[in-house]
Parts: sequence; structure tokens; C-alpha cells
Amino acid sequence: MVATSLLASGLTDPTRAEELLKISYDTPFEIRNFVNNSFTTAGDATEFLPVFQPSTGRQFAKLPVTSADAVEKAIDAANVAFKSWSKTTRHQRSQYLRTIAELIQKKREIFAIWESIDQGKTLERARVEVDRAISNFSYFSTYILHEENAARMIDGVALTYEHRSPAGVFGLISPWNMPLYLLTWKIAPCIAFGCTAVAKPSEVTSMSAYLLASVFAEAKLPPGVVNVVFGNGAVTGSALTRSPAIKGISFTGGTATGIQIRRDTASDIGKHLSLELGGKNPTLVFDDVDLEAAVSLAATAAFTNQGEVCLCGSRIYVQQRIYDDFVTRFKTHVSKSFRTKHEVGAIVSLQHYDKVRSYLELAKAEQAVFETGGVPVAKPSEGYWIEPTVLTGVATSSRIMQEEIFGPVVTIAPFDTEDDAVRLANDNPNGLASILLTKDGARMRRVGEQLEAGLVWVNCWLVRELGTPFGGMKASGTGREGGAYSREVFTNVRTLHIPSV
Repeated sequence: MVATSLLASGLTDPTRAEELLKISYDTPFEIRNFVNNSFTTAGDATEFLPVFQPSTGRQFAKLPVTSADAVEKAIDAANVAFKSWSKTTRHQRSQYLRTIAELIQKKREIFAIWESIDQGKTLERARVEVDRAISNFSYFSTYILHEENAARMIDGVALTYEHRSPAGVFGLISPWNMPLYLLTWKIAPCIAFGCTAVAKPSEVTSMSAYLLASVFAEAKLPPGVVNVVFGNGAVTGSALTRSPAIKGISFTGGTATGIQIRRDTASDIGKHLSLELGGKNPTLVFDDVDLEAAVSLAATAAFTNQGEVCLCGSRIYVQQRIYDDFVTRFKTHVSKSFRTKHEVGAIVSLQHYDKVRSYLELAKAEQAVFETGGVPVAKPSEGYWIEPTVLTGVATSSRIMQEEIFGPVVTIAPFDTEDDAVRLANDNPNGLASILLTKDGARMRRVGEQLEAGLVWVNCWLVRELGTPFGGMKASGTGREGGAYSREVFTNVRTLHIPSV
């Protein structure tokens, strides 16, 4: 199969990968589902979607839109596998996870190359995300060996203790911005805690999931433990979330899709839901900061992965006394340090390019100041490239400020007091993350504890310990994942009461 050959080719040089890709331009290869440890035939598809390389706009593969019947076959495979997988020892599951981590490590460069080709991100950024995928499997391989459960004594009456068991088959739906990293963030704890899975990556970026399936086969993961189906949300995703045989959904993606998943599962009251949705995250810059360090951190938080990170700080608020100086330094730093085709990759798809462009057209219509960047061309001919854009003079009520653009676009606005900063930061339907830049230790707690965000970074960004709760407030989702929080998602808990006599 193509997935196996791509991983077995031994490619470590991006130039050689591009040579392979040029062959694929003439005859786009077919991405296939992975069920019961085998790649399936084209009969699973209702149609095929073209897969494009964002940096060139050229097709290199085609993707099946998996039918509802084929999705059910994958769910059936996962259900059969669950009967035995749920009874394996923690040690056995740990060994499988370690093997998967080692295999991804061995194939690190080829994963990174194809992630860059498929998503548009820089190769350097892709390597970071492959390493994080490895960490996901490594972390949960050891976490499950050291689990603790509570036991309590009702004096003279009974011993009570908590017992957990795997919840069942899960639907794991991941987004297109960090395809491998976020998919493995779901798969690793799912199988670590004894569940089985049917995974569906975004139809926009499916290569890393396709390659990962070959790793599962090479690791000799029992058939049916992890199945991968490809397709769009309307057909494939809907069939997965609506199935009564699916006991839980872990979804990362847009808020509108999260709302639809809640509607589709409303009558299935026992289905576990973990929804990590959109973000429109603020960066608060107080006037006691080291200005150069603050500029660098705020820019990194704004433009990493072309701003296609749900945790990006896309609304920057700067205390009035240093506002002008910050803006001047910020635009100079962005112009030097975030260049397209160097530190900044291509936008993931033409559809998303058009979406980001529409916000820049709106900014122009609203007479915002373009400190850097501008409105890109309407019909790009050589890939989906948008210059990092810094906007000032945008009204708080503007859609540019309120809605998630998910691209290389950031706004900067001033504030006066701490109360102003908190009010502006919280003035948004989303509540995923916030960044707080200050040297004042008391302020770190005073402001940080008022921010309506599931994650607050103080003088840093994207720092994570995998046991901490990951998720948002308000429209940014429901549920948390990470360490014991992932255990809550993938297990059922019961309390046993055993009499003392």
C-alpha cells in the first residue's frame, strides 16, 4: 500500500520527498481506510475528494468520503476488539503504546515532511508536532502504570472504593491545523485506558493519519483496536457521531460543528462528550514588561503555524503608556522574523484562504490600519500564501475582534487599567486560552484568576504538562483532557460498598 511504502522508503531529505510528490502530481494516489489492521478497498466511498498541497495548490492524492455503512463496519470491528482489549493488562497496553512511540520516533523525519506537505506548515514546525505526538504515546504508556483510585472506610460499617472500567468504542475526530499531534492526543489515552476507536481526521489533512495507520499495523496492535476512516463531516463524521454503538466522542474543531455534535447526540444521554472548540484568545501586555521579550512572545503566539492554532493570541491588548512603542517594535519584529515561505507556511486550503481573506477585506472596509500585510489576491495561482497581518484601529464590536479568523492576522488595541484589561479579554464568546505578560507577581494571580479561559499562560505560551486539564470555557467547549482528566473521558466509574462484617 502507498502508506506503507511512504514510511518504508527511508526518505529523510525534504528534496527527495518533493521528488516523490512530483510523481504523485501526475497520478494522485488514493488514501484508504484502515479497518481491522488492513487498508480497505475503494468500495467504502460515496465519492472522492481531491487533496491539495497548500504551498503549490496542486493535487497529490484523493480521499474517500466514507459511507455510513462503511463507518458502521469500522465501528463493528472496534466493538469486537473491545471485548478483549478492555481486558488486557495495563502493562500490555503500556508496551503497545511504547512501541508505537518508538516507531514514530524512528520515522520522525518522513512524518514531518508529509505533515508539512499536507498542511502547509513549515518543516521545522512539523518536527515539533511529531515530537509532541511521540510524547502523547510515551506519557500515557507510563501514566496507566501508576493510576490511583480512592478508597474510604465508613467506620464499622463498610469499605467503599472506586472502580473504573473502559467506557467502550469512541469516535475520535481531529482538526486540520495540527493533524498528527491532536489525533494522537486522542488515540493514546483512548487505547491506554482500554477503549477502542474509530478515528476520523479532517478531510483537509489526512496524510498523517494514513501514515499512522501503518505504524499501528507494524506495532502489531490487535485488529480493530484503532480504525481510521476518512471523509467529510456531513457524511462520514455524522455517521460516526450519530451511531448508538459509539459510547463517546472526543472532538477538536470549530464551535459550529461542536454544537451540531451536541444536537446529534442529545438523545443518547449516556454518551461521553469531550469538545475542544474555537478560541479567540487575548494577550495582555502590561507596562512593566521587558518590551523586547513581550514583543517576541506576543508575535510567536500570534503567528506560529500561520496563526492556525486554536491557542494563538490573536487579540493583543497593550497598556496605554507603552502602546505606541509596542506597536512600532511589534511590526518591525514581525516583518523580520515571520516571513512567508520561511518562518510562516501556507494557508491549509483554498477555502480557508478565502475565509481569512474575507476578514482582511472587512478590515479594509472598516478602515482598520494595516501595520503589516494587506488583502491578498482573490485567486492565488501558486499556493495559498497570506502575509502576516497586524491590524490596529479595529472596534471591539467588529467581527474581526469577535470571531476566530484562524490565520496570520492579529489585532492590537490599548487599555488603561487592570479592570479594563480583564473586561476586554473576557469580552468574547470564546474562552479557550489567555496570555498574561507582566512582572508583577500579585497581578499574575489577581488578573489571571479573573480571565475566562481554560488555560492561562503567564510570561510564556504553549507550555504544557500533559497531566494538566486541557479545554476551554464558554463557547470554547466542554470537558477536559490530560492525565486524570482523560481518564474521566474514557472510563466509567462505579463505587463499590463492601460491608465490614
